Amino acid sequence: MFHDRARLIAVAGRGGDGSIHFRREKYVPRGGPDGGDGGDGGDVVLVADPRRRDLSGFRPNQKLRAGRGGGGGGRLSNGARGDDAVLDVPVGTQVFEGDELVADLAHVGARVVVAGGGAGGSGNKHFAGPSRQTPRFAEIGLPGQEREIELRLKLLADAALVGLPNAGKSSLLTRISNARPKVAEYPFTTLSPVLGTVEAPDGRQLVVADVPGLIEGASEGVGLGHEFLAHLERARVLVHVIDSSEDDADERWRTIDAELAAYGAGLDERPQIVVLNKIDLRARAGSIAGEAGDARPEDLAPAFGVEDARIVRVLRVSAATGEGLDELRKTLFELVPQEGEDEPGESADEIVDFLVYRPQPARRAFRVYRTERGFRVTGTPPAEDQLEAILRAAGARAGDEVEVGEELLEWE
Repeated sequence: MFHDRARLIAVAGRGGDGSIHFRREKYVPRGGPDGGDGGDGGDVVLVADPRRRDLSGFRPNQKLRAGRGGGGGGRLSNGARGDDAVLDVPVGTQVFEGDELVADLAHVGARVVVAGGGAGGSGNKHFAGPSRQTPRFAEIGLPGQEREIELRLKLLADAALVGLPNAGKSSLLTRISNARPKVAEYPFTTLSPVLGTVEAPDGRQLVVADVPGLIEGASEGVGLGHEFLAHLERARVLVHVIDSSEDDADERWRTIDAELAAYGAGLDERPQIVVLNKIDLRARAGSIAGEAGDARPEDLAPAFGVEDARIVRVLRVSAATGEGLDELRKTLFELVPQEGEDEPGESADEIVDFLVYRPQPARRAFRVYRTERGFRVTGTPPAEDQLEAILRAAGARAGDEVEVGEELLEWE
């Protein structure tokens, strides 16, 4: 089953603790502090991988944990950085935190850090000075960031088939591409998007998406309309498939076009190829379908209630007999811009397809030091439950002294 949504909890690695250590060598009885720093915690990273097709491999509320930074050692040896948790996601995956879009992985190899690792603590070498030559404390590492994120996949396709249920979109995709979607004689046969590759004689390829049938009210979420319409946003051309065996082809076109306009995201301005399918089921097709043979789109567009150039071609085809399919393939390659070409009327400001998101590093409003008797907290202490979690992660044990400002507490 195709999955285009997933919820994950990203937990970055905690920074390693700084070391309390003093130089001890023969003939150097009073060596100074040489405790090294702890390593930074690992990040949680998402990478766009073209080999992944959907989000079905993720468990609900799956936790991704990065590695903890290594602790510092003597002789100024620093701890190792924690291992990153790297997760491969399909190209076109968007990352949300709540309702905020924080990243859009629209290109192969795009990477984003969704949770940053905690900073490693400083060793006691950093705290030595003229008035404090033997510091017997070191800083502990900060916790890594923890975020609950939602992944939403928007398919990247050159063209997308759109229309009412049972218009013959799946049959059409089967005939023009290498896709093999389920085909049957009843509505809503296609329950999830299907991608197919169309090949030209010169070796050029196009990706065409078959989106489940839309119904009136789809723009308001009826019939999972929002989820299906989202997959149309990145298609360069919409292929509007209409069952021409019925008399109301123009009304069917208006129904779906109204949903595209209501949904927004520029779908009502996207170029459309109107495909009048199932011409084999009726020797004399409806008034509009019958006129579509070699007519120009500007002549037929008024019949669909539009006067602009959105309808760039009107074709009569039969997925059953194959009539008109060669012309449809030719039209797709003619109208879909090749990689690197700019689409007319499209500017970088209109379609933002890649956002760089870097979580802000945690600022040290407070510092926690490990001492010979326990821990000391300086600065503005965090909330009690947060401080307890930090100390517990740092290895606090019963009986340890915890000095917070002028208060001296005992860990229980």
